[in-house]
Amino acid sequence: MRLSTPLPSLDGLKDQARRLRARFEADGQPIGHSRALELIAAQYGYRDWNTLHAAVGNRPPFDPWRLGSRVRGHYLGQPFDAKVLGVQALTAQPGHYRLTLHFDEPVDVVTFESFSAFRQRVNCTVDETGRTAARTSDGRPHLELEW
Repeated sequence: MRLSTPLPSLDGLKDQARRLRARFEADGQPIGHSRALELIAAQYGYRDWNTLHAAVGNRPPFDPWRLGSRVRGHYLGQPFDAKVLGVQALTAQPGHYRLTLHFDEPVDVVTFESFSAFRQRVNCTVDETGRTAARTSDGRPHLELEW
């Protein structure tokens, strides 16, 4: 349920500017770092670097799941609709996020017929594709978010 393509992080944008400078340098047309930043801002449709910088702020490099947003997917093979109660970018694992989800309807996490165990709130760590690294015995991710 991606609403828009997110901007890169400030570090990502600055890295793009460094690569742009290196490319101009290699072509024999050196430019300053501030000029490279202005060109990157124009590439993203902003009037200048300061405007782009303000738009990006200090958010995580990739922000597909916002606090309070609605998500849909599968948890242990069971479909769910949920609200995002918590989001944390993991600095130790770039590109991974710790999410707290509250399912609209509890999900039965047991496949045994004579026993049930329902969960309505789960914590999980997902990558940028919305999948957990942990997998069930059949190889399916524990949690998969749909786009």
